[in-house]
Amino acid sequence: AAYDRIGIPSNRCTTQTERTTMEAAFLESGTNVDKGENARLSSFVGAISIADLVKTTLGPKGMDKILQHVGEHNQSVSVTNDGATILRSVHLDNAAAKVLVDIARVQDDEVGDGTTSVAVLCGELLREAEQLVTQQHIHPQTIAAGWRLARTYAREALEAAAIDSSADDAQFRDVLLKIARTTLSSKLLTHEKDYFATLAVDAVLRLRGSTNLEHIQVLKKAGGQLRDSYLEEGFLLDKRIGVGQPHRIENAKILIANTSMDTDKIKIYGSRVRVDTMTKVAEIEEAEKDKMRTKCDKIVAHGCNVFINRQLIYNLPESIFAEKGVMAIEHADFDGVERLAAVTGGEVVSTFDHPELVTMGECDVIEEIMIGEDKVLRLGGCKTGEACTIVLRGASSHVLDEAERSLHDALCILQATVKDPRSIYGGGCTETLMAQAIDRKVDSTPGKRALAMAAFAKALRQLPSIVADNGGYDSAELITQLRAAHSEGKSTYGLDMYQGKVADMAELGVMESYKSKLSVLLSASEAAEMILRVDDIISAAPRQRQEG
Repeated sequence: AAYDRIGIPSNRCTTQTERTTMEAAFLESGTNVDKGENARLSSFVGAISIADLVKTTLGPKGMDKILQHVGEHNQSVSVTNDGATILRSVHLDNAAAKVLVDIARVQDDEVGDGTTSVAVLCGELLREAEQLVTQQHIHPQTIAAGWRLARTYAREALEAAAIDSSADDAQFRDVLLKIARTTLSSKLLTHEKDYFATLAVDAVLRLRGSTNLEHIQVLKKAGGQLRDSYLEEGFLLDKRIGVGQPHRIENAKILIANTSMDTDKIKIYGSRVRVDTMTKVAEIEEAEKDKMRTKCDKIVAHGCNVFINRQLIYNLPESIFAEKGVMAIEHADFDGVERLAAVTGGEVVSTFDHPELVTMGECDVIEEIMIGEDKVLRLGGCKTGEACTIVLRGASSHVLDEAERSLHDALCILQATVKDPRSIYGGGCTETLMAQAIDRKVDSTPGKRALAMAAFAKALRQLPSIVADNGGYDSAELITQLRAAHSEGKSTYGLDMYQGKVADMAELGVMESYKSKLSVLLSASEAAEMILRVDDIISAAPRQRQEG
């Protein structure tokens, strides 16, 4: 307690240490509280370290990371520079770092690209905030208010710079190709980006405005080289046809099912059947076979000539289908069955008593084709004509996995652009444009909020600076040249990472999706603001279950 001059206890405010001691007295054991500067510093350090982890992967000259699993049963290795994949694989104990991982995951789900940018921008904002809080003693709420103003001005500048080319189909296709090339420039597929950009644009435009990427299947087949990949106009199923069944069927009527096609045994748990002769065993087996024959007859009665089942099909039903001239395909896993139902227009069924209520899938032809050394089934002329398959070839499973991630990002960003057809110039052009718009407003903004706005602009300029550093160029020289070009009114200028100079992005065709860039700006600033406003971190152990 505090005492006055004559040694009598005083009622004045207790010190920080005493308050912490008092809190510890009524908190359960296993509960820790970090307060004030300690809590804020812990949040800043955690978030900034996560941003530093992925920032070397940013841009067309970004580096890759090896992710090695060290579990007892899983010691697989993957090589990637996809921000969301890296952050998803890292196990964290810092609360603020988990917020960064979460915004990268949401960016990946919503837009598909920009996962590294959103984490890096959030980290840079917090780096600037740390300087303002610790050195200039500006209150976090004041910084947050300045950031909100800066975000508004940045968004206005971004909207003003956006270009909408959706009115002209040929021009819009050209913009989509440029966006796909820009996205693939920072991926494994960068050396074949023109080829894969065309594949991705063709696949997305086949959807005719639909936003269901389930209709685009990516099939990985080891062997050959990346250039051997191609777009198959149809649906490919990596399964085999049953023995003795037709290998090509035209005008297919497809019954898609999720049902057990083993011999129907007595499946009551713990049941036991006792017989006194082998004849009765044979009778039980025959009864089981009769049940399966009846089930197969019900399936054939639907009028289908192709039966695709999620589960296994055993020898007896397989032979029955062969006799009836029905093509039977087994073990089409859950994702395959759901996607098949979507692209063929059918329904997944489990019972077969009411054929009149079942909608069957349709396609023009089902046939076996060869990809490399493997046979796969091709479903051509599906009911939803936009269905297609991108077949990826590559030297190893690691290359194929990273190629699939790269292509998935391109497909997602193209789908987002089809929904919101506005586009912007890349190469650090829009970041410089937004920072410049904020700087113009700083001079007319009174109070400490102006310092926070200037810090926001500086954080935005760090993105092209990091991209230049990753390419081995002098970032300070390039960024100052870029600022000078924008101040002269060259608002389409950005970084040419192949020549190491400032150039016109409109001429180079470096374009990005407006929706992606807006999502990066909003998500990063909102997450940084949330972390900035933390003053206590309370770690609580789970409540113990009472015995008895």
